[in-house]
Amino acid sequence: MAQSLSSILVHIIFSTKERRFFLNEVIINELYRYIAGILKKCDCETCQIGCTWNHIHILCALSKNYALSEIIEMVKTGSSKWIKTKGKTDRDFYWQSGYGAFSISFTHKNVVCNYIANQK
Repeated sequence: MAQSLSSILVHIIFSTKERRFFLNEVIINELYRYIAGILKKCDCETCQIGCTWNHIHILCALSKNYALSEIIEMVKTGSSKWIKTKGKTDRDFYWQSGYGAFSISFTHKNVVCNYIANQK
């Protein structure tokens, strides 16, 4: 086969440092767009992004060109730097060092999207 094909959905979850309540209504919609932009640069299709005050869920199609750990590092580093530019109180923002990532069957895509969208 001359081409490579990959079709893997992954549900990614990570928290704010020390699970501090940091992600508020003022910033989240812009944050979602920013993270979706990072994922697009990594050749990942964003399916759904959602968060609560102290953690975020991302459902995306995993790129065949980047390792999962590289994608998560780019998302966390890029979004953390971006959040720190938003205001004086945001300068102390950090993501936790770990993450959870789980493959999702395409038959469960809508269920997981709905869960992420309505988790609050």
